[in-house]
Amino acid sequence: MERYTNIRFIMKPKVDFCFKELMEDAEVRKGFIAAVLHIPPEEVEETTLLPTHLRTRYEEDKLGILDVRVRLKDGTQIDIEIQVSPFLLWPERSMFYLSKMFTDQLEKGESYERLEKCVHIGILDFILFGRDEAFYSCFHMREDTNHRLYTDKLEVHILELPKLKNHEYPETELLNWAKFMNAERQEDFEEMAEKDKYIEKAYETLKNISADEEKRLEYEAREKALRDHNYLMQSNWEAGLEAGRKAGLEYGENRVNRLIQLLIANSRGEEIERAVSDKAYQDELFLEFKL
Repeated sequence: MERYTNIRFIMKPKVDFCFKELMEDAEVRKGFIAAVLHIPPEEVEETTLLPTHLRTRYEEDKLGILDVRVRLKDGTQIDIEIQVSPFLLWPERSMFYLSKMFTDQLEKGESYERLEKCVHIGILDFILFGRDEAFYSCFHMREDTNHRLYTDKLEVHILELPKLKNHEYPETELLNWAKFMNAERQEDFEEMAEKDKYIEKAYETLKNISADEEKRLEYEAREKALRDHNYLMQSNWEAGLEAGRKAGLEYGENRVNRLIQLLIANSRGEEIERAVSDKAYQDELFLEFKL
């Protein structure tokens, strides 16, 4: 592969703006999806980008906006989400998106036979399963005792990028993609691009969008928004911990701290001050979050 020097700016694929741009390329989608599903790329015959806004049937329904939504030739739908900020309720969020995508396939009166497989792929820049060394996990619905598969129509794949720096793993196509998604230096991108023609295509695409001035401005605006969000969440967390320590005995303190975590996870950080100072409102929230 031709080596490039003096690339002064290159985007990080794990920033959602950049990731979405990469997934616009059909060959990049094909290579990445094949690696996650553990199938040869030749079996991914077609990947069609779908609208990322999930349907809302009623005005009060929660809006679902996916990062990347793809349909394969066999009808399988795939939701690919990338998340750089810690999100305490990620399993609940991913199941909300997956379930909504699954049920959106049917109109009133249509048969359940029309339901096709739906897959969620979560690429996380935080550790979700702290007790597990593996960076990759795959989940299905199975019976607890004999592990019989209930249905193959719902499937979840999780990649935890921070684990890559802490452990060594056998080389696979998926590991190479995870390293590419986690890379920030030119030499790391080039190393991965030399291992796989689809990652090489992703690297070429990455260089092209990084050189586009308009896209660079959009990327930098998104990166700044993420930094500001993370700073606000950290500030709220620290303020919440202090408020929790002042809230009373150990049980009450732990309960308040848990409440603060849930408020932050649900993007309701502005309620923290009231939650720790207004006992009646605090009790309402305890009921809401079943604490």
